[in-house]
Amino acid sequence: MRKSKGFTLIELMVVIVILGILAAVIAPRIPQFVNKAKEGRTKGNLGTLRSSLNIYYSDNDGIYPVDTLGCIVPKYIKKIPDVVCPGSHPDTASGVVADTVSNVMGPTDSSGWDFENVRT
Repeated sequence: MRKSKGFTLIELMVVIVILGILAAVIAPRIPQFVNKAKEGRTKGNLGTLRSSLNIYYSDNDGIYPVDTLGCIVPKYIKKIPDVVCPGSHPDTASGVVADTVSNVMGPTDSSGWDFENVRT
């Protein structure tokens, strides 16, 4: 009896059907995964900015930067990170503003500052 070295047509069709089902289930969720990745990157960037501001606060006797974050570059952080969160603004907000004065733009966290997305 001759031994077969290849796949039968049925085996190939079964594999193609399984791959098609997987693609149909996963493909619609890809934009969701991309948005989650962007959100995670933004949270990481904001954490880096927060750490830089806390170091600035410590070095300057308990005073946060008053008007802009430019005074923390490049000593405390190489550059101000981009903040992009899809869905947080109709035109997709991009940019960051720090408020170090309580109740100017809204409630702040326990450290006395917050972030506001601005369109650039």
